[in-house]
Formats: sequence, C-alpha cells, structure tokens
Amino acid sequence: MFTKDFDGWVLKNEIKGMEETGETESEIFVKVGAGESWHPFVQYTLSRNWAGLENLSLIPGNVGAAPMQNIGAYGVELKDVFNGLEAFHLHDRVVHTFTAGDCRFGYRESVFKKEMKDKYVILNVSFRLRKDPVFHIEYGAIKQELEKMQVQRLSIQAIAQAVIRIRSSKLPDPAKIGNAGSFFKNPSVSVDQFNRLKVSYPGIVAYNNNDGTMKLAAGWLIEQCGWKGFRKGDAGVHTQQALVLVNYGNATGDEIYDLSEKILKSVQEKFSVALEREVNII
Repeated sequence: MFTKDFDGWVLKNEIKGMEETGETESEIFVKVGAGESWHPFVQYTLSRNWAGLENLSLIPGNVGAAPMQNIGAYGVELKDVFNGLEAFHLHDRVVHTFTAGDCRFGYRESVFKKEMKDKYVILNVSFRLRKDPVFHIEYGAIKQELEKMQVQRLSIQAIAQAVIRIRSSKLPDPAKIGNAGSFFKNPSVSVDQFNRLKVSYPGIVAYNNNDGTMKLAAGWLIEQCGWKGFRKGDAGVHTQQALVLVNYGNATGDEIYDLSEKILKSVQEKFSVALEREVNII
C-alpha cells in the first residue's frame, strides 16, 4: 500500500505460461509464469482434476505474489503445494532457484518479505499437485456452504465453488471497491491467554496451531471493537468483513494507514492482543 508518491519505477510482471514438468504415481508438477493471474490458474488445475489449490480459489493477484506472501485460506497455504521457484537477482542479474526451505515460509511470510525484500523478481513458480485429493473442509464455513449447495459427492470442484461463494458474499470485488484483501494477520496467542480471553468473551473465534498456540480471528476482534462498516470520508472497514479495509474512491494512503493504526490500538486496548498488518506499507 502506498502512503506517498514513490520515487522509482513500478513494473508489472507479465511473464505468462503454464507447463507440466513431470509426474509421479500420485503427483503432477506444473511450472507457471509469475505474471499469470492466480484464480484462472486455480481454475485451470480444477479443470484437470489436479488437487491442492481448491481452497485457494478467488484470491486476487498473480502467481508470482503467492510465495512472497505464502498466501493461504481455509486451512491451506501456498507452502503445502509449493515445489520451487526461479527468481532474478536485481543486483547480480543472475537467476536463482529457491526450494521451500530457501523461502522460509511462515504465516503470510517468506524470505522475500524480509531479508530478500526488493532484491529479487520472481519469474515462475512450480507446484506439486495431487492426483488423488485430500479434502480440507474443517476450516471456516466450508462445511455449512457445502450443505447449502446440497453437495452429495465431495470433490475439489465443489469445495472450490463453496469457497468462491463464501468469498463473494464476504469480500469486496477489487474491481469495484479499492482494497488489498485481508489487511491484518490473524494473531496467535498462548493457550493460557486464549483461555483467559474466553472467560470474558465466550464467543471468541480461534483455531489450533500446530505449535500448540491458538490463532485468533482478527476479523472477529476488530468487529467486537465496533469497526465493521466504519467509514470516514472514503476510508473504511468493509461492511461484510472487518478484516478488510476499503477505499471508496478518493481516500489517500495516509488515511487508510491512520485508520489501520486506530484499529490496532483499539484491539490492543480491549483484548491485549497485538495485531500485525499483512500488507506491505510503502
């Protein structure tokens, strides 16, 4: 997100192409140009019954941005299907290959957002997709949406459609309302802190992390602080999802940033939980 004029070049990656690079008895490997749009790529895999990306349907952006952010939704992250990438070093002018270990993926994090920030341009990303699906429907409202759809036989296509329906009902279309998707990360707290919060706030929404901590739903925390649907001028919080900040037309980057600061402060004061922005601030 820009908060001021940027003194430099802004280049749009337009590297295209999708190529099957190999397979095993259980997996398909595919290399995709970084400039390919993410959702059409997901649709491409679904049309071929390649499993792994269905929960990541309708995420805006391009393929090259996915590993930078380690994008994730509904219990699945990019790292779960990642096979490797190639990136051009801007200073050395050499193409380097990165494994999952090299990328050091974390929750909405990678090496490209930390020590390698602004040093590489991602050229392509390779994925490891399954021939036989492993369904992930425990997270969020996927089960309920599948029931509404009256799905009789579970498939990756049905899960993708459920995810699309949920996201379309809760998230603004960037083509219609300016937004950067989820503006804040879901914070993690200790089990003890979660139990203390649950005493005061029985409806608090949380999920178990693999490391023994609890991941809190940032949108729920923000909504409890009264921000959902808030608007001042053209800067606001989305009416259907408090995790998303929106620009209704002419809000400046500083106005969006100031709003995010107020949200961070209010959540800290009410819950003693520190939220972190998910977007890059320039």
